[in-house]
Amino acid sequence: MECRVLSIQSHVVRGYVGNKSASFPLQVLGFEVDSINSVQFSNHTGYSHWKGQVLTADELHVLYEGIKLNNVHQYDYVLTGYTRDTSFLEMVVDIVQELKRANPNLVYVCDPVLGDHGSMVRLVPILCNRSLTIKTFSAFLHNVFVYRVSYCISLTDCLQVMDLLHAMGPDTVVITSSDLPSRLGDRFLVSLGSQRHVRPDGSRTTQRVRIEVPKVDAVFVGTGDLFAAMLLAWTHHYPNDLKTACEKTFSVMHHVIQRTISYAHELAGPGRRPSPPQLELRMVQSKADIEDPAIVTEATVIS
Repeated sequence: MECRVLSIQSHVVRGYVGNKSASFPLQVLGFEVDSINSVQFSNHTGYSHWKGQVLTADELHVLYEGIKLNNVHQYDYVLTGYTRDTSFLEMVVDIVQELKRANPNLVYVCDPVLGDHGSMVRLVPILCNRSLTIKTFSAFLHNVFVYRVSYCISLTDCLQVMDLLHAMGPDTVVITSSDLPSRLGDRFLVSLGSQRHVRPDGSRTTQRVRIEVPKVDAVFVGTGDLFAAMLLAWTHHYPNDLKTACEKTFSVMHHVIQRTISYAHELAGPGRRPSPPQLELRMVQSKADIEDPAIVTEATVIS
């Protein structure tokens, strides 16, 4: 039986970010993907120049209404990424709540890329007060929440952050990068995952994993969107095994990034730093690794 994803993310004409980073890998892994572009830009904003349009909340509503009128708004997953204003995010929440009422088993995968230049402060309360309070809204049981955090100074801090997010609703929480010291040295980042399970008797158990991820000396755009898509895919295939799902997800990331940085250095030439166009993700060239990634990043179960 096919799985269908509604992906509400940014779009670029040239390169890979947002829906361009998420749709192809999900399709390779057998998912049907319906994409709504929160913005449409010529290229990502790391280039010297970019042009484009921003989708408003009203325009998002019109697109969704068109899907509803044709009665083709049945989804198994909703995936969201970049959002730059409060009204748009409010509309996203309304849509996900409605889809959840139609399909109680809907899974919402949220990568809270909530804009920049101060917009994070305005947008976080909408997620915290509406998206994650499932006791009030009954909208997002079995969420997946992808998070980046740089203020945890200890493992205990990070575990408390994940427990706090669990308490708000999501059953699966992944911190993709933290400032925790790696046991493998300063050339590695520490990532953490936590997944709650309900036993047959109704009690809960939680699996936590830790992953040491090699750092790469380059700035990539679109990797977070790819990560969220791959976590969606691999938690779908391994719903009760966060360790394997994370190993598959992080290994896909490793292969894509290594292929990209190698190609970028080849284009840039010896001693030159690759430019943003040269660092566009080598997505199509990584198709085989997306489909069946060799495990190069192993996760450790910590509880």
